[in-house]
Amino acid sequence: MAYVIGAMSGTSMDGVDAVLVDITADQIRPVAAYQQPYPDALLQQLHELCQTGNNELNLCGSVDRAVARVFAQTVNGLLAEQNLTPSDILAIGSHGQTVRHYPDQVPDLADDAPGFTLQIGDPNTLAVLTGIDVVSDFRRKDIALGGQGAPLVPAYHHAQFSKPESTRVVVNIGGFANITVLPGGNSGGIRGFDTGPGNVLMDAWCLQHRGKAYDENGNWAASGNVHQPLLNSMLADPYFAVTGPKSTGREYFNLPWLTQQLINFPDVPPEDVQATLLALTAQTIANALLDVTDTTACYVCGGGAFNQVLMNALQSLLPGISVDSTQALGIHPQWVEGVAFAWLAWAHLNNVPGNVPAVTGASREAVLGTFTPAS
Repeated sequence: MAYVIGAMSGTSMDGVDAVLVDITADQIRPVAAYQQPYPDALLQQLHELCQTGNNELNLCGSVDRAVARVFAQTVNGLLAEQNLTPSDILAIGSHGQTVRHYPDQVPDLADDAPGFTLQIGDPNTLAVLTGIDVVSDFRRKDIALGGQGAPLVPAYHHAQFSKPESTRVVVNIGGFANITVLPGGNSGGIRGFDTGPGNVLMDAWCLQHRGKAYDENGNWAASGNVHQPLLNSMLADPYFAVTGPKSTGREYFNLPWLTQQLINFPDVPPEDVQATLLALTAQTIANALLDVTDTTACYVCGGGAFNQVLMNALQSLLPGISVDSTQALGIHPQWVEGVAFAWLAWAHLNNVPGNVPAVTGASREAVLGTFTPAS
């Protein structure tokens, strides 16, 4: 038995998830999970860091450690719940919290200025507060090799979900959506990329108009009607025409982006905008999937798997494909990304490459992450 904990928080920033995983060369077995929300004040600071502003360096340095403390509280809560001690855990695979992702071009800098990605959550603080070695900073090696640093989950998807005799697609719908095409056999044929917005625009619009962090089950979207001209305008964004490797984030798709889209459609009711945003997520995922594979099976993970209206929309756009959650494969949809970062930590410790160059665009495979000992 070799326990590793995967700890992460996605672009939705709804809290930190820690997943306990039993990993060996022959199996990846999720055991338990624990979640801890960010305190309101810290969440506000994180949102501030996602935009340029005053005193950014001081704020980032302080929030870096504050995020690590929440990660540590989450890991320690998981240990207490499972009656485990730090000595029972090989390592924590910590994704941290992404606050900027500009892998190609940084706004307002010269065209030849190198891009970057930034995940905060100080691994030294996390290691000290938990007494467990930490593997973190998984994205920057891939970017140093010319890649996008994302998506990073396809190598894990291959290890966990690949079926030799058939092609499967795994769709992660968090704040943003990405697909992984698993053709079966070895990892050489894996493809994948960020398709565009997942829940990020729907969540932001719902918060703005209803004061709720998300549209539960897609019920508000279901009360509206898709505004086809607005949807067509959104689908015309150049990002959707670019083939992979590609990745995106809230630096690109955000409320200002949506506001710009709505300039020509000022009278669309809020519930119709929500319905159209849901349609945008479903359509861009379906378009990407149909462009890259002839699979008959699609498995969804992330928060989007619990939006039944979105799942139904995907199924209607993919009539020849069975759309289900990863629960059908034995893994809770909310656990998949946490398990992925546990696996990436295990891969680091065992000198196993964690990226897929065909997905990220990196020049070669690489062992990802930086090791921070607790001692």
